[in-house]
Amino acid sequence: MSYTEQDVLQYVEENDVKFIRLFFCDIFGVPKNVAVMAEALPRVFAQGAGFDVSAVDGFMNVAEGDLLLIPDPSTLSILPWRPSTGRVARLFCDIRRSDGSPFSGCGRTLLRAAKAQAREAGLSFRFGTECEFYLFETDERGEPTLHPRDKAGYLDIAPLDRCENVRRDICLALEEMGLFPEGSHHEKGPGQNEIWCRPVDVLAAADDLITYKSAVRTIAAQNGLFASFMPKPLPDKSGSGLHVHMAPASVSGETPPEEVFYAFLAGILRRVGEITLFLNTATNSYQRFGSFEAPRYVTWSSGNRAQLIRVPGGGEPRLELRSPDPLCNPYLAFTLLLQAGLEGVREGWSPPAPTDVDLLTAPAELLAGLEKLPESLGEAIDRARNSAFVQRSLPGAVIDKILDVKRYEWERYTHTEDKNKFEHARYFERV
Repeated sequence: MSYTEQDVLQYVEENDVKFIRLFFCDIFGVPKNVAVMAEALPRVFAQGAGFDVSAVDGFMNVAEGDLLLIPDPSTLSILPWRPSTGRVARLFCDIRRSDGSPFSGCGRTLLRAAKAQAREAGLSFRFGTECEFYLFETDERGEPTLHPRDKAGYLDIAPLDRCENVRRDICLALEEMGLFPEGSHHEKGPGQNEIWCRPVDVLAAADDLITYKSAVRTIAAQNGLFASFMPKPLPDKSGSGLHVHMAPASVSGETPPEEVFYAFLAGILRRVGEITLFLNTATNSYQRFGSFEAPRYVTWSSGNRAQLIRVPGGGEPRLELRSPDPLCNPYLAFTLLLQAGLEGVREGWSPPAPTDVDLLTAPAELLAGLEKLPESLGEAIDRARNSAFVQRSLPGAVIDKILDVKRYEWERYTHTEDKNKFEHARYFERV
């Protein structure tokens, strides 16, 4: 349901809502929130809610200190894990400067602009995500351990799969929050899980991913467990990916011509190496590539899951990008994917021939001729810094801050003796 401001105010009054969480993300995709009382909501809708970010890297240390949160009434949702008396609702927010002008670090604003560009080209997009995560035991103090919840494997059932009840609770919570979970299963790694949701409008898909990760962490904690979205928390086990499904359509809802679909695919293939920094943001991300069906090469196919892009058969035309991982900022990631694909459509690009072989067992002479994704965070930084495409797709201040922070992160990693300890301290508990 698409709520208006008046709908929200009426819902709050009639359903004993006492607190409203104003959700937003910094440029690194880290979710934040400010809570306001229900009585303050009319003023917040009219004027915004101010917050001080002068000392927070994720908001680029803006000189004036204060930014405004502007709630999007269409994103109203109740937090089902909070008490039914004095209920807690959530609204996603856009971020503006104190004078009302857009803040360049607001991912929702950037993604909305990319969505508008797609509409100008006569296209609309639905995105869906398959987000993997691990469930770990906690100790007597409730702190996370590195002991997975179970020793089950791909598609196993109980009693080997000891995560099924948690997945059930997560799916029910997501459904209450207005998401559309379509299915779930145990993944390849011990304690590793996947829940996937129905594709929706691209902006809603980014909001939904933030909601999803918050719900997963909260429901896991209620079950005495800890959920980690770290790309590779166990070095010798399957990594956690964020598979992004993209379904283009014309603004009238019709299927676009086949050449438009493949031009969009070609745009992503051409630019994916330059934007990998924004799809795979951690040093740990690059340990996942090339194993357990995670891609390493810039290829596509209609079938093999070790490819970077898979074009599934049957149903609506869509492509599945398999390289991103859950620590990315979905607003920036989806913005860049849209921009890359739209460039391919504008320029009329055609993709290379599909690589219809199993890349995990392909001969070395075939692999030698294929373009690779960046093999480290350092390489991804260099490719993003030198990319004219990235420079024209995101605000310069956002790019500069991300490059500075990630370069510092990479230098610390390379000069650290115990790299596993460094990565676990930095990424294991990241949302």
